[in-house]
Amino acid sequence: MGIRSSRSPQRVDMDADAGAGAALPALRRRGWLRGAGAACAAVGLSSIASRAWANGLRVGEPAPPLVLHTLDGRNIATGDLRGRVVIATFWATWCAPCREELPLLSAYAARHAADGLQVLGFSLDGADSLNQVRAVAASLSFPVGLLPSPWVPVYGRIWRLPVSFVIDRAGRLAHDGWSDDPPEMTAERLRRVVDPLLANRA
Repeated sequence: MGIRSSRSPQRVDMDADAGAGAALPALRRRGWLRGAGAACAAVGLSSIASRAWANGLRVGEPAPPLVLHTLDGRNIATGDLRGRVVIATFWATWCAPCREELPLLSAYAARHAADGLQVLGFSLDGADSLNQVRAVAASLSFPVGLLPSPWVPVYGRIWRLPVSFVIDRAGRLAHDGWSDDPPEMTAERLRRVVDPLLANRA
């Protein structure tokens, strides 16, 4: 999977491949403009649809279930992690902001494992990048697995990376990563969002 565009140095956005410019030499200018306009409309509708599909996410309501199929063959379901605080993070080896976020999450996960924190890493890399994913995963303190599709029920199409969601000990969605700006987890956001959840052992 490749990067379609990077609208901000702080995130990777993945939209539909318009491909209009590649045919420019073979098209008249007017025809190309019509095609480019249609492609841009398709890109915009794709992003809107991605967000709309995630409209079922409600902070404070039960978090939609996620299952991580780990690189070592385990299945870890968020529904089986009641009593723990869960951070589900979506990333890829080709995502530069992810390479900055992952070590932060790894250190935080190791530091708070005894407090009941579980981080799950969903990689959007293809199977042909498995060796690269394994290399990254070897440096992390939390389990990693490949995501079979960028479409995740209720969470929507994972159209930007990184993006993370936080689930509290009772299985409720405590933080919706689609609302984050910048999108990557920061030390300040971990302190503000996750620390209180870890402190609350009820």
